[in-house]
Amino acid sequence: MGAQINWSGQPWTDAEWLECAMVVPDVADTASFTFRAPSGAWFDYQPGQFITLDLPVPGGNVQRTYTISSSPSRPLSISITVKAQAGSIGTRWMLDHLKPGMKIKAYGPAGIFSFHRHPAKKYLFISAGSGITPMMSMTTWAWDSGEMPDITFVHAAQHPSEIIFRERLENFANRVPGLKLRFTVEEPDPFRTWHGYQGRLSQIMLGLMAPDYLDREVFCCGPEPFMQAVREMLASLGYDMAHYHQESFGAPVHDEAEAPDLNDVTPEAGAAAEITFAASGITAACDETDTVLAVAKRSGLNIPSGCTFGLCGTCKVKKTAGEVHMVHNGGISDDDVAEGFILACCSRPLGRVEVAV
Repeated sequence: MGAQINWSGQPWTDAEWLECAMVVPDVADTASFTFRAPSGAWFDYQPGQFITLDLPVPGGNVQRTYTISSSPSRPLSISITVKAQAGSIGTRWMLDHLKPGMKIKAYGPAGIFSFHRHPAKKYLFISAGSGITPMMSMTTWAWDSGEMPDITFVHAAQHPSEIIFRERLENFANRVPGLKLRFTVEEPDPFRTWHGYQGRLSQIMLGLMAPDYLDREVFCCGPEPFMQAVREMLASLGYDMAHYHQESFGAPVHDEAEAPDLNDVTPEAGAAAEITFAASGITAACDETDTVLAVAKRSGLNIPSGCTFGLCGTCKVKKTAGEVHMVHNGGISDDDVAEGFILACCSRPLGRVEVAV
């Protein structure tokens, strides 16, 4: 039997010492740390929120913020799941030194990223890496509520062996029809068959994973480049971004006042643009929502094309001036983009643009 705690019947306060009760390893360089309050307090928070830990690392304490991976439906303890990144200090110390019985000063909970704030009939959770933690908290709450809503859970990882909570999520999904798991990986693990999606998350993939994405409340968490790509996909597909919510594990938001302004640069309907086809000596006026391919065809020019949705790469051309908004489906490499190439079928001019056609 472990140490007994006399539960006080009071919720955990904003700043209190927590005792590490259990450490459970997950994927590589990842573990879940479960804490209890020595005071006997229980934990009241919204699924998706975070806490801040004061970690006694060598050289002086550092404060690090971690999303709560447990659910308030299980209030006698609280858990965070951490993954060490290159250069990690606080997280590396936790993985190497934090053991059951040790006490850590904690602050919180805080944050506005929770589906409790945006009730809906259908949800779409999209995460990458350790951004899966708030989704796990919300999914556990839904499971414990006894009324599992319609959740499509999309997660991206480098390899199948790096999908945090995979077994737990599959156990949930095996027992309720309302939870649909959709995993995609950059590449499979050696000598292990992978039957899921492979490659970077794209418009086509998202449409296959959640055909009714337009009807779902979207919650997204992961590295900023990943979340920006998701925003661009959804916006280009006509999704109402008022129903999109995100949380960066690099810069968690405490309240509405801290919420970032997500004014991504996207083509504006009715905004005037212009494309110069340098090799042909033709300049054509257009709208920002027109594709380079469509304007070329209207101008009597032939840019070879195939799929017309950014997958095959047939319409790759060199952009020599200006900026475009391009949301593709894997038909062009990052190196080509860095050298100025674009896919004409899914590139839209932002103002004046020149291409070598």
